[in-house]
Amino acid sequence: MKLSGQSILVTGATGAIGRAICHALVADGANVVVHYGRNRDAAEVLVKSLNGRGWCVPADLSDPAGPQALWDQALAVAGRLTGLVNNAGIRSEVAIDAPMEEWQRVWVREMQVNFLSAVDLSKLAIQHFRVHGGGRIVNMASRAGQRGYTSSAMAYGASKAALINLTKSIAQSHGHEGVTALALAPGWVRTEMAEAYIAEHGEAAALAGIPIARMVDPQEIGEITAFAFRPSQASLNGAVLDVNGGSYMR
Repeated sequence: MKLSGQSILVTGATGAIGRAICHALVADGANVVVHYGRNRDAAEVLVKSLNGRGWCVPADLSDPAGPQALWDQALAVAGRLTGLVNNAGIRSEVAIDAPMEEWQRVWVREMQVNFLSAVDLSKLAIQHFRVHGGGRIVNMASRAGQRGYTSSAMAYGASKAALINLTKSIAQSHGHEGVTALALAPGWVRTEMAEAYIAEHGEAAALAGIPIARMVDPQEIGEITAFAFRPSQASLNGAVLDVNGGSYMR
């Protein structure tokens, strides 16, 4: 088992990507801490499917106090953590002509959930890892963070771009302490978020520019994440792995 002895915290674990990551990590021998925001039932169902290799803990990552509360609970159940997957994320839309109050509200919440919660959890992880033999952080970025995004969802793209920069900064600054980081940058993944976009804009809009003409399957993300946690893959430190079907960058 490639990940035997590892205990990994996965945020946003009850969504399609989070579930796939948890299953892939456990299949390779890891234990996982399953984070959920509101859907306790889904988290408990997920944990039951992990054959005794998981725990579920709640936290509201839209609250600045959420990351610390989550980390403390994760340590309480796992004892020690060797990995963190910052997977929790939201995608909101706000028109450029929206009232300033609405505009700011969307941006603040998007940055808090997608970026600032990952910043705080990464800080806590780095402090923990460097005194416990090292560890790895995997950040779920996006194609949108590399090429920009539509006007109404600029907050999402900006938060993912910031997450990529955070990844590279951790890699450069803490690799010598045994703390490594990498980011995954998927294009459209077949998730609840994608289905909501398709319902509004149509599937052709989501598939535009994807040469293989299909979205990423969540299982692909799970498998890559588990691979990234293998001790043999330390040199991936600072990498951004594109998982987008060959989408062009424009």
